[in-house]
Amino acid sequence: MPTTTITPPSSGTSTPTASSLTKSALSHPPSSALAPNSAPPGPAPLDASRLIIKPNPNPREVPAPDDPVVATSSVCTDHFLTCSWTEQGGWEAPEIKAYGPLELMPTSSVLHYATECFEGLKLYRGHDSLLRLFRPLHNCLRMSRSAARVALPSFSPPELEKLILALCAHDGPKWLPPSRKGKFLYVRPTLISDDPSLGVQAPKRALLFVILTMFPDLSDPKALGGPAGENGEEEVQGLRLLASKEDTIRAWPGGFGFAKLGANYGPSLLAQGEARKRGFNQILWLFGSEGYVTEAGASNFFVVWRTEEGETELVTAGLEDKVILEGVTRGSLLELARERLKEIKVVERKYTMAEIVEAEREGRLIEAFAAGTAFFVAPVGLIEWKGERIRVPTGEGASGKYAALLRGWLSDIMYGGEEHEWGVVVAEKKKE
Repeated sequence: MPTTTITPPSSGTSTPTASSLTKSALSHPPSSALAPNSAPPGPAPLDASRLIIKPNPNPREVPAPDDPVVATSSVCTDHFLTCSWTEQGGWEAPEIKAYGPLELMPTSSVLHYATECFEGLKLYRGHDSLLRLFRPLHNCLRMSRSAARVALPSFSPPELEKLILALCAHDGPKWLPPSRKGKFLYVRPTLISDDPSLGVQAPKRALLFVILTMFPDLSDPKALGGPAGENGEEEVQGLRLLASKEDTIRAWPGGFGFAKLGANYGPSLLAQGEARKRGFNQILWLFGSEGYVTEAGASNFFVVWRTEEGETELVTAGLEDKVILEGVTRGSLLELARERLKEIKVVERKYTMAEIVEAEREGRLIEAFAAGTAFFVAPVGLIEWKGERIRVPTGEGASGKYAALLRGWLSDIMYGGEEHEWGVVVAEKKKE
């Protein structure tokens, strides 16, 4: 399939002349001059063609990939993108400008009522020297759904995609140069309400911003191995997961687990911190007295097992009750598995922790892995549930067979090893 290339909007804006302003006024008369049956123009939509670029006068040096500061996930590139919205006027002209603090009133809605949503994706420097994003429109579509869940303004996902590409084209060449093949920057689009009214109401003001951040690589399966348990007595390859207790719930039917909201993550940090103190990487989130398996930390969770009838299945939780996030990596893995792994059956359904335990006891558990933007495709080596430790096979290496295959296929698309429509090439600006 052909590689997709999207060219971002050109930088800078021209100052309109008197003549051009006159022509504009004639072609767009004021509302009082409109025909009797015509409606006045509504709030402005998000429009990437209005992008204004203001270069940072004080750019910083790019830290080396092995600089300890990278592990803090706090180093952003020279610029970020912002765009304001008001209920009456709609979206203003987006800007790429010097990275720096935001200005918020203490009464801002986001600070009190969690009126915010965000996305997470990566900008990759391919082994073929090209910059790519992986299916960015899917992130923009999901962000639109998340925004609707917390009464934030609507926008055109393709226009947001263009703006993300423009920022990546602007800062990517410096911060992710061709000398850093196989590396990435983390891309974080965020939408918040900066409405200064303290009343509990749908926001009348909002701010969209996108940042590019240096981020540690958490995707190496070999780096996940280590001791599990308070005394470190057990060496494990892969992620070590602690199953959540029945009274600790991350998301529920009818809630907002499907949306990428900060409100989904903050309340989970206490349980995550306790798990790490005990030697585990993440929480395996279960739901209900039945112990339905939902997600692993902030990632989607997959199991490969043989059924009692001898059929090999790749199983993950379904989306019908909106408890789990519709991960872009998740959806891509399922598509690739259905297309390329003809020997296994791909199943999306509710399943329980008890089913995993039974499969392990009967020798039918083949492997398990978590998948998401941060950990990518990470094999799971151990799960603790109700005091019992379930060892998950990882094969001869650090990863099971199917996780390794899927991981390899996705990585090839992301880094240019396979030409594929999912890999969206960023058209870098050439140096003059």
